[in-house]
This record gives sequence, C-alpha cells and structure tokens, in this order.
Amino acid sequence: MNNLPPPVASYVAASNARDAQGVAAAFLPDGAVHDEGHLHRGQPAIAAWALDAARRYDATMAPRRLEPTDDGCTLHAEVSGNFAGSPVTLAFRFALRGDAIAALEIAP
Repeated sequence: MNNLPPPVASYVAASNARDAQGVAAAFLPDGAVHDEGHLHRGQPAIAAWALDAARRYDATMAPRRLEPTDDGCTLHAEVSGNFAGSPVTLAFRFALRGDAIAALEIAP
C-alpha cells in the first residue's frame, strides 16, 4: 500500500523489520501506544513495548485498507505471527501531529 502517511509507513516498515528503535522513532517524544489493555508513553516505553511484542509474537503486518480520521488515520492490517488465531485483521488508529505519530491504539 503506497498511500500511507510517512510516519505510518515508517511505523509499518520498522515493525515488520522488528526494529524497536525505528518503531519508537516514528512517534513524538511523548507519544503513546495503547495495546492489549496497556498504555506505553514516551519513546523509551514504546521501544520496550515494540521489542517485547517482536519477541513474543514474531509478527508482520500487511496493510489492507486506510481510512482518514479527523486527527490521522485508521489502518486495517492483516497481522500474522506466533499467536492463536493468526492471521488476524487489526485496526491501528493513528493520531498524527506534523510528521510523527502522537498516539496509536491497536484494536481487533
């Protein structure tokens, strides 16, 4: 999918490369991720979350559909990895500010 906003494209590429520092770099310094009932705030916490997720799930994401929102976009992506029910389609709700991600919520 070629029409992803640059920070979202960076997030997807870093996530698929299992590059936790690259994932964190796509966010604002005070950015936040809400995933599996937990909030991870700030680039160091986001990098730790991304590293843990890469180790536990060994997942890759394939973008399928992009919906614009008032503050960013929702990316629907097929996620495959080492978890029950793989593959699954998840909604990645990105709030964007400038050329970075302000917040991400991942939901089924």
